Amino acid sequence: MTTDDLLTPLLQGDRRALSRAITLVESTRPDHRDRAGRLIAALPDSTALRIGLSGTPGVGKSTFIEAFGTMLTEQGLRVAVLAVDPSSTRSGGSILGDKTRMELLSRNPRAYVRPSPSSAHLGGVARRTREAIRLCEAAGHDVILIETVGVGQSETLVAQMSDLFILLLAPAGGDELQGVKRGIMEMADLILVNKADGDLLSPARRTVADYAGALRLLRKRPQDPDGFPKAMPVSATTGAGLPEAWSCMRHLADWRRDAGHFDRIRAEQARDWFMAELQGGLLAQLDAPDARARISDLGARVTQGALPPVEAARQMLDWLRQPR
Repeated sequence: MTTDDLLTPLLQGDRRALSRAITLVESTRPDHRDRAGRLIAALPDSTALRIGLSGTPGVGKSTFIEAFGTMLTEQGLRVAVLAVDPSSTRSGGSILGDKTRMELLSRNPRAYVRPSPSSAHLGGVARRTREAIRLCEAAGHDVILIETVGVGQSETLVAQMSDLFILLLAPAGGDELQGVKRGIMEMADLILVNKADGDLLSPARRTVADYAGALRLLRKRPQDPDGFPKAMPVSATTGAGLPEAWSCMRHLADWRRDAGHFDRIRAEQARDWFMAELQGGLLAQLDAPDARARISDLGARVTQGALPPVEAARQMLDWLRQPR
């Protein structure tokens, strides 16, 4: 299909066209990259709400998204879920099991679930998640949920491509949350302590109180109204706390729109997108056959001790600067 063939059904909300468009932007073939660029450039602006979700492994991100997404669809909203699964560093493959976990949401006609491999891309998201977000918006989805691989100090890139960044935690995590330190907490707009039900209800409330106290110690951000960021208990199993969490998200998004922060943040994200594409293009030069041959030669000399690593890197950079 040509870009024009994809654009019209995509804007009409055709699910097959959306899937094909995302496959197109995820492709690394040069001709596909050209077509994808033209398609993205032709998309209209959107007011859809982009929500990034991260959390510790096993906290129940997929279960939360299914319950939360189902609640939104029952309110008449169209929801798209972009779930990023980790890729094997040995085989490069991914299980892509998030769609299996979201069995009900995957069958919901008002929802669209798309798992993508991280393909060793750092930051907790896939290389083309930004493009996938734009495509889902163009297809008429009101809320875009971006689920990251899993929490860590490096997996905050989702905050640079979403309007709201939600951090999902388990109750009574204690020392198990050493990876969740100030870096990611400073970026969170809302901390939700999941599994706040049954025997874990009391520990969940204590965890909420602990994180609420920690959030008060952080420096006030200009894009936050009074009371934000905040911590709340939720239960993806019983649905408790989900309406309250959604109300807080809408309040925060509306306040940022009225205060002018919404457009400013999106403009900064567009610049981040540009820088990411620029860096990706520069790195792609190293994957050219002649560049790989040069790197292999210099790497062999470094391995043999005939050339210091710093000098080898300098020679490679000098080689890249030469006109060819």
